[in-house]
Amino acid sequence: MGLELYLDLMSQPCRAVYIFAKKNGIPFQLRTIELLKGQQYTDSFAQVNPLRKVPALKDGDFVLAESVAILLYLSRKYKAPDHWYPQDLQTRARVDEYLAWQHTALRSCCTRAMWQKMMFPVFLGQPVPPEMLASTLAELDGCLQVLEDKFLRNQAFLTGSHISVADLVAITELMHDNGLSVLAAKSLRADPNWLPGVRE
Repeated sequence: MGLELYLDLMSQPCRAVYIFAKKNGIPFQLRTIELLKGQQYTDSFAQVNPLRKVPALKDGDFVLAESVAILLYLSRKYKAPDHWYPQDLQTRARVDEYLAWQHTALRSCCTRAMWQKMMFPVFLGQPVPPEMLASTLAELDGCLQVLEDKFLRNQAFLTGSHISVADLVAITELMHDNGLSVLAAKSLRADPNWLPGVRE
């Protein structure tokens, strides 16, 4: 069996992996794992990924978890165009720098904001306390300022003049927090090559 990707397109890291694979013509079998139905906790999925998280990749007997690791694996194995994960040492280091920063900064802030704005009211039946949401949104504003000042600056993309996996991770995260995750998931299902605002 060929490459299998276990994804839920409602998840921003899953969307990054899916878009990358589609944009680079990487053949794969999509295995949908519906997070809101708890399918990540099934015994059958635990045999694929004991971490019980998506995305997950299965390439023959090789199994890999974590979106960044999957993106870099796909980039190397399928020899994606250099701009995605550049060979130039310093440019690649800039991509790595962003990927390391975003996981505990922007991703964390965006996830908390999304849960407090959209998910908690649905699951708890009431909004979160306004001061809690205000604090989270203030922290998110700080992360966005760092994204702008430190990483984007006056460049077209986060690491220069060409799109990289750093940009893909960033755009899927920011779309999610802006409530566009449902639109993005539907658009990807309708047109696998869809990626708003990005031209190679």
